[in-house]
Amino acid sequence: MEIYFDELSPYRTHQHEIVEEPGSKPTFRAPYRLSPTELADMKKQIEYLVAKGLIQPSTSPYGAPVLFTPKPDGSLRMCIDYRALNKQTIKNKYSIPRMDDMLDQLWGATVFSKFDLRSGYSQIRMADDSIHKTAFRTRYGSYEYLVMPFELTNAPATFQAKINQILRPLFDECVVVYLDDILVYSRDMQ
Repeated sequence: MEIYFDELSPYRTHQHEIVEEPGSKPTFRAPYRLSPTELADMKKQIEYLVAKGLIQPSTSPYGAPVLFTPKPDGSLRMCIDYRALNKQTIKNKYSIPRMDDMLDQLWGATVFSKFDLRSGYSQIRMADDSIHKTAFRTRYGSYEYLVMPFELTNAPATFQAKINQILRPLFDECVVVYLDDILVYSRDMQ
């Protein structure tokens, strides 16, 4: 079953901030060469992201190139190459759950429900002072994210911290969480 909203609330309680090493300068890389198919797909994706309020036009001195990776269904995933920005970002060391600990927690469970949060990272806004750092360059102009893109080095830690905050009361009772994958479990149907 898929449950999702077509629109996202402009207000969210948790924000993602990009904190760079002292003395860092804005990162900029020229756009990559893309195929006609990739360009057409990029144009559609940019129009969609702008219409949904997830990105906006940018005049930032930062700028990352765009590339595409294939999805299992054959469609293309637009990815922003933030490697230069990630290199100078101070790393958030928030602990991601250990797989063996989660498996131990499931011992004896027989009933499971799995949730994969659709566009989970987009539920977290960028901090106002970090929006310009997410700028990416295209032949159609420069854009910046208003929500957290998944390619940022600290995005998994930020997302895990937020989802843990929300679901913490259910830990050790009936839920395990690994990033945007949530597993609800029970020993029986009760």
